[in-house]
Amino acid sequence: MSHDVDEAEAVRAEALAWFEGNWDPDMSLSEWWKRLAESGWGFPTWPSEWYGRSLAPHLTRAVLDARRAAGALGPPAGIAANLAGPTLIAHGTDDQKRRFLPRIVHGEVWCQLFSEPGSGSDLASLQTRAERDGDEWVVNGQKVWTSGAHIAKYGILVARTDATVPKHRGLSYFVLDMEQPGVEVRPIREMSGRAIFNEVFFTDARVPNDDLVSEAGNGWAVALTTLANERTMLGAGSFGSSGGRLAIRRTDDDVRVGDLVSQEGGDTDAGSARSSGMAQLARALMDQRGLRDDKVARQEFAAAYTLLEIARFTDLRVKAAIQAGGRPGPEVSVGKLAASHLLRTLRDTLFRFAGMEGTLWGDDAPLGGAIHEIGFSSYLVSIGGGTDQIQRNIIGERVLGLPAEPRVDKDVPFSELKVGTQR
Repeated sequence: MSHDVDEAEAVRAEALAWFEGNWDPDMSLSEWWKRLAESGWGFPTWPSEWYGRSLAPHLTRAVLDARRAAGALGPPAGIAANLAGPTLIAHGTDDQKRRFLPRIVHGEVWCQLFSEPGSGSDLASLQTRAERDGDEWVVNGQKVWTSGAHIAKYGILVARTDATVPKHRGLSYFVLDMEQPGVEVRPIREMSGRAIFNEVFFTDARVPNDDLVSEAGNGWAVALTTLANERTMLGAGSFGSSGGRLAIRRTDDDVRVGDLVSQEGGDTDAGSARSSGMAQLARALMDQRGLRDDKVARQEFAAAYTLLEIARFTDLRVKAAIQAGGRPGPEVSVGKLAASHLLRTLRDTLFRFAGMEGTLWGDDAPLGGAIHEIGFSSYLVSIGGGTDQIQRNIIGERVLGLPAEPRVDKDVPFSELKVGTQR
């Protein structure tokens, strides 16, 4: 134990010295992310040859503490850094890592091309197809609920390359250029008024064979790594992450990193942003409604805050293991399921604090309409990255050892199945 403490202190001291010597709030976002990427302190558990420092996962906390002490902004987050990067580290070729990881750690925006109109929870029934044409693959089909597709440079795509084998064995995983002919992105307007999700249509879009990740037919195994990372990104420790919001911004030389830190209230990592962001929101609402001394309100706030704090400590270890290129196990499903419960708890608590005015939306609503926005968004974590029911199946089968659900299609060629829109 003493050795671990000494090691953590040494890492913290080294990281703090670097952050204090290099953090400059007057730098642009692109300049800061470039400097952070080259140092390895942005993703310290990634391999040292791939923009990390090869640190053991348990040392991540020391780096986060050092960065927060210096007041420095964190690395890019979102789909590129949290999903594509770890998947390429685990399954990609050295050539793919050389070409794509620099773009990821410098803040390039990517999207995830998985779900389809007839293939959501049953992802393996997807029908977007990729057919080999010499040194390229020709992609045709449709994806849906694709976050950030309208600003993404690349997408991580799972497509069917063989319909003569069972559905899980006929899939392949690609990196697809979103800025090519044959890729059409259509925004989906949400009831909140936002349009962060999209439909994506492929008409003879092309992917070089060099951008096939792993080998043809092994796409399901690669996708499982991505899905585990996604469930961690959506897990209970990620609420209110400033990194998540920054991930969908284009790097811009006119944006000062100091301004971004100020906008986020000084929070520079997922743990601090989540606990301070959500907790401060609830506290502000309690003050606004005169509930600071209300015993029931205080108890409800304490329950929600306890869930947030538990999530913060457990989330760090899981994310560190993933950043190291490891393949997280079913514990990510526990965190994902906890996130659904936590967000619903926060929603219900805030609505009770706000009363009837919680239904209002706009600048004159409680906290500028933030309560209404949370209410609208509370269902997202229960669906995205695999529904709550899927997570319970994973926990039941892989953690508790319960019998697997019957699968009548396990050994049936996909071409013989009647699934989704295939009849």
